[in-house]
Amino acid sequence: MNKEILQLIYLVGSVSFMIGLKMLSKPDTARKGNLVAAFGMTIAILGTIFLYDGIKTSNYGWIFGGLIIGSILGTLSAKKVKMTQMPEMVSLFNGMGGACAMLISAVEFTHLTHNYEIGALPHGQLLIIMLGLIIGSISFVGSLVAWGKLSGRVGDKTLKLQQLVNIGLLVFILGIACYTIFAGPAETVTYFYVIWGLSVLYGILFVMPIGGADMPVVISLLNSFTGVAAAMGGFLYDNKVMLVGGILVGSAGTLLTLVMCKAMNRSLTNVLIGNFGGGSSGESATSPSGGHIREINAGDTAILLKYANKVIIVPGYGLAVAQAQHVCHELEELLESEGVGVKYAIHPVAGRMPGHMNVLLAESNVSYDKLVEMEHINPEFTTTDVVLVVGANDVVNPAAKTDPSSPIYGMPILDVENAKNIIVMKRSMKAGYAGIENELFYQPKTSMLFGDAKGTLTKLVAEVKAL
Repeated sequence: MNKEILQLIYLVGSVSFMIGLKMLSKPDTARKGNLVAAFGMTIAILGTIFLYDGIKTSNYGWIFGGLIIGSILGTLSAKKVKMTQMPEMVSLFNGMGGACAMLISAVEFTHLTHNYEIGALPHGQLLIIMLGLIIGSISFVGSLVAWGKLSGRVGDKTLKLQQLVNIGLLVFILGIACYTIFAGPAETVTYFYVIWGLSVLYGILFVMPIGGADMPVVISLLNSFTGVAAAMGGFLYDNKVMLVGGILVGSAGTLLTLVMCKAMNRSLTNVLIGNFGGGSSGESATSPSGGHIREINAGDTAILLKYANKVIIVPGYGLAVAQAQHVCHELEELLESEGVGVKYAIHPVAGRMPGHMNVLLAESNVSYDKLVEMEHINPEFTTTDVVLVVGANDVVNPAAKTDPSSPIYGMPILDVENAKNIIVMKRSMKAGYAGIENELFYQPKTSMLFGDAKGTLTKLVAEVKAL
C-alpha cells in the first residue's frame, strides 16, 4: 500500500514541478510558481522518508538533521544576499546540486562493487553512475569557479592551447569511462577515482578561460548539467519525481542557455571558446572616433523629465549595485503624477542573469505591465522624449549594430539612440561588463549624469518636486 501511495505522491510532485515552471515564465505568477514547485518537492521528500521501504527508522536522525541544517543555512543565505549577488548565490546553490549528484554516484558505485561478483557488474548501472559522476563533478567545480569569477575572487586565466587541452581531456575522460564499464571490478575501482579526479580538473579548466560577459550563459549551462546529473540519480533509484525534476532542470537550463545566446547573437560554441569580457577598466572622455562627452546636471535633467510626454527608463547592473530600485520607482510615480508616461525597457541579459532586472524592480513594487521586453519596447524609442539609462552599458551599445570588429557585434540591443534625448547615469566613464567602449556616450543627443545611482535619483526626485 505504501508503494502505491508513494507513486501517487511522486505523480503530484512531478505535476507540481511542471505547473510551477510554467508559472515562472510570467513575473506576476513567478512567486506562486516557486511555491507550487516547492510544495511538490516537500511532499516528494516527506513521502520518500516515511513511505520508501529502503529507509531505516534508525536513519531518521541523520536525515532530519541534514534537512534542518540545510534549511537554516539556505534561509539565512537567501535572506542576507543582496540583489547584486543573486547570480553568485544561484551559481553556488547550483554547485551544491552538482555535488549531490556527484556524491550519489560515488555512494552507488561503492554499493555496486560490494553487491556483485567479479565480472558481473551491470553495464547499464555503471554507465549511469559514470555519467552522473562526470556531469555532477563538472557542474559542482565549474559552478564554484563561476561563483569565484562573479564575486571577483577568481580572475580569467587561459592556458596555451586551452581549448585543445579541454577537448583532449574531455575525450580522454569519456574514453576511460567507456573502458571502465567493461573492465573487471579491480580495474573499475581504480579508474573510477581517476575519472573523478579528471572530471574535477576539467570543471576548473572548462570555466576558467570564459570571459566575464559570458558568465550568465555559463551559469545557465552548468544549471542544465546539474539537472541531467540529477536525472541520472532518478534512473539509479527508479525514482520518478527525481527523474522528472532532473529532466525539467536540464531541459529548461539548456533552453535558457540557447535563448541567452540568441539574445547576445552568439553561438554556444562561440561563448565557450570566444573568451570575451572582463576586460578594460580604463576611463576616457574622448571616443575612439574623436567625439566628446556632454555632461548634464540634476536640475536640467529634472526639467527634461518633467516636461516630457514619454520617458523610458533602462535599468542596468549599476541600479542593482546602488540598491536604487525604490527611489527609481519613486521617480516613476512622481513623473506619472505630472502626466508623464513612464515605462521600463528590459533587455534579456541586463544585469548578470535573465530576469535580474524584473526581480529587482518587482521588489520595489513597480507594476508588471510597465516592464517591457526588448522586442516590444524597441519600436517605441522613436516616439520617446527622454531615455534615462540607469547603470546599463553593453545592452545599449550601438557597436553591436555598427562595428563588425566589436566582440558584441550582432547582439540585439535596446535602440535608445532613436530617442530625442538620452541621459546616461554612471559613476564614471569606465567600460561595462564586456570591457569595451560605448559610442553612445559620445553621441550629440546623449548627456552624462555622473554619480551614484541612488544619490543621483534622489536628487532628481527633489528637483522634479521643486519645479
